[in-house]
Amino acid sequence: MSKFKFAIMGAGKIAHKFCDAVRLLDEWGENCCVGAVASKSMERAEKFAGEKGIPGFYDSYEKMLSEEKPDCVYIATTNDSHYALCRLCIGYGVPILCEKAMFMSGAEARDCLGYAQKQGVFAMEAMWSRFLPAVNKSREWLLDGRIGEPVFGEAAVGFRAPKDLPNRYLSPELGGGAAFDITVYAYQIMTYVLDRKVERLHVEATATPSGVDGTELILLRFEGGVPAVLKGTLMTSPDEKLIVYGTEGKILLPRPHYSNEAFLIRFDSPEPEHFIDTETKNGFTYEIKEVLDCIRAGKLESERVSHRLTIDYAEVSDMILASME
Repeated sequence: MSKFKFAIMGAGKIAHKFCDAVRLLDEWGENCCVGAVASKSMERAEKFAGEKGIPGFYDSYEKMLSEEKPDCVYIATTNDSHYALCRLCIGYGVPILCEKAMFMSGAEARDCLGYAQKQGVFAMEAMWSRFLPAVNKSREWLLDGRIGEPVFGEAAVGFRAPKDLPNRYLSPELGGGAAFDITVYAYQIMTYVLDRKVERLHVEATATPSGVDGTELILLRFEGGVPAVLKGTLMTSPDEKLIVYGTEGKILLPRPHYSNEAFLIRFDSPEPEHFIDTETKNGFTYEIKEVLDCIRAGKLESERVSHRLTIDYAEVSDMILASME
């Protein structure tokens, strides 16, 4: 059986981590490789290919699709180009794993994922945090009733983005803003851990001098009357954590979007239960394994990172941007 061949659009830092993860999976018997990379700059594409031992490199995304005929494309470009590149791949019948935020509006998400379904092409947002062992342990504790009934949740993620423009964090032209870069994690992890339908939502956001959103607060009400507050920012360095409080205890997930540990604190026990992930070598391996499994099984979407989830958050981002007006 021939190797499953990934191709990459974009030759930035995150694409290096993706290549390393694919190499690990191949070593573990998944029979996969990265066969080509494309960038708007031939120099960058060639340099990246040389560093990672990739045979094909291009300065045209379409030419790469046409000549390489990959089994899946990983889109690692800036947010502003995701929609167009997703549609380009789908038009060629090539499955996609696209970095978050996959889309910059609900309209983009509905159109592109509808197109993927119509064309019978697999598409998934690269929400790698939903696959991390610590995140899944937190979800398991909650679903097993270890903290009783959930009462409310809170999450904060963010960092101080560089102020010099242009940069991908704060530039409108590159699809910058907290909603697309960091708040997406808070939403997608909290909805996963609580595993309940969102019944209603309210947003407040503030703009940066460049015009993108710099900070937002999202108030959610989940099924069963469970509220949660999410905070995302590119303007300061918050205490990054996710906590779900229950009637019998609480679950703490430090640095939720890349955490390697979780704490279960019960009110009737003096010592917390501490989960430490000692197995993960590269956190991207889990989402890539999901892509391989789904495509090999003929699926059009992942159950864990579904099209509905991606559309829902794209519509939340619409609300975030509208709240700045």
